[in-house]
Amino acid sequence: MTASSELACQELVELVTDYLEGTLPAAERARFEEHLEGCSGCRAYLEQMRQTIRMLHRLTEDALAPEAKEELLRVFRNWKTA
Repeated sequence: MTASSELACQELVELVTDYLEGTLPAAERARFEEHLEGCSGCRAYLEQMRQTIRMLHRLTEDALAPEAKEELLRVFRNWKTA
Protein backbone atom coordinates (compact mmCIF):
# COMPACT_ATOMS: atom_id res chain seq x y z
CA MET A 1 0.00 0.00 0.00
CA THR A 2 1.46 3.37 -0.97
CA ALA A 3 1.39 6.55 1.04
CA SER A 4 -1.08 8.09 -1.40
CA SER A 5 -3.53 5.19 -1.02
CA GLU A 6 -3.24 5.44 2.76
CA LEU A 7 -4.11 9.12 2.56
CA ALA A 8 -7.08 8.28 0.38
CA CYS A 9 -8.24 5.75 2.97
CA GLN A 10 -7.93 8.34 5.74
CA GLU A 11 -9.89 10.81 3.65
CA LEU A 12 -12.62 8.23 3.12
CA VAL A 13 -12.88 7.68 6.88
CA GLU A 14 -13.27 11.44 7.35
CA LEU A 15 -16.04 11.62 4.71
CA VAL A 16 -18.00 8.47 5.56
CA THR A 17 -20.67 10.24 7.62
CA ASP A 18 -21.40 12.75 4.86
CA TYR A 19 -21.50 9.89 2.35
CA LEU A 20 -23.98 7.89 4.40
CA GLU A 21 -26.13 10.98 5.01
CA GLY A 22 -26.13 11.80 1.29
CA THR A 23 -24.57 15.23 1.78
CA LEU A 24 -21.33 14.79 -0.17
CA PRO A 25 -21.12 16.96 -3.30
CA ALA A 26 -21.36 14.92 -6.51
CA ALA A 27 -17.64 15.17 -7.33
CA GLU A 28 -16.62 14.05 -3.83
CA ARG A 29 -19.17 11.24 -3.90
CA ALA A 30 -17.71 10.02 -7.21
CA ARG A 31 -14.16 10.08 -5.74
CA PHE A 32 -15.42 8.24 -2.66
CA GLU A 33 -17.12 5.52 -4.71
CA GLU A 34 -14.14 5.21 -7.05
CA HIS A 35 -11.91 4.59 -4.06
CA LEU A 36 -14.33 1.96 -2.73
CA GLU A 37 -14.11 0.05 -6.01
CA GLY A 38 -10.40 -0.59 -5.48
CA CYS A 39 -10.14 -0.82 -1.69
CA SER A 40 -11.58 -3.84 0.09
CA GLY A 41 -10.57 -2.43 3.48
CA CYS A 42 -12.64 0.71 2.97
CA ARG A 43 -15.57 -1.33 1.63
CA ALA A 44 -15.44 -3.38 4.84
CA TYR A 45 -15.23 -0.19 6.93
CA LEU A 46 -18.26 1.28 5.15
CA GLU A 47 -20.24 -1.92 5.74
CA GLN A 48 -19.26 -1.90 9.42
CA MET A 49 -20.53 1.68 9.69
CA ARG A 50 -23.81 0.70 8.02
CA GLN A 51 -24.23 -2.25 10.40
CA THR A 52 -23.47 -0.04 13.39
CA ILE A 53 -26.12 2.45 12.30
CA ARG A 54 -28.67 -0.34 11.80
CA MET A 55 -27.95 -1.72 15.27
CA LEU A 56 -28.10 1.69 16.90
CA HIS A 57 -31.56 2.25 15.44
CA ARG A 58 -32.70 -0.81 17.41
CA LEU A 59 -31.14 0.28 20.68
CA THR A 60 -33.36 2.01 23.20
CA GLU A 61 -32.46 3.59 26.50
CA ASP A 62 -34.54 0.94 28.27
CA ALA A 63 -32.45 -1.81 26.66
CA LEU A 64 -29.28 -0.59 28.40
CA ALA A 65 -28.25 -1.89 31.77
CA PRO A 66 -27.95 1.02 34.22
CA GLU A 67 -24.19 0.41 34.50
CA ALA A 68 -23.77 0.56 30.72
CA LYS A 69 -25.79 3.77 30.52
CA GLU A 70 -23.64 5.40 33.21
CA GLU A 71 -20.44 4.27 31.51
CA LEU A 72 -21.55 5.68 28.15
CA LEU A 73 -22.50 8.97 29.76
CA ARG A 74 -19.13 9.12 31.52
CA VAL A 75 -17.25 8.47 28.28
CA PHE A 76 -19.23 11.09 26.36
CA ARG A 77 -18.78 13.67 29.10
CA ASN A 78 -15.02 13.14 29.11
CA TRP A 79 -14.34 12.58 25.40
CA LYS A 80 -12.31 15.78 24.99
CA THR A 81 -10.01 14.96 27.88
CA ALA A 82 -9.31 11.38 26.78
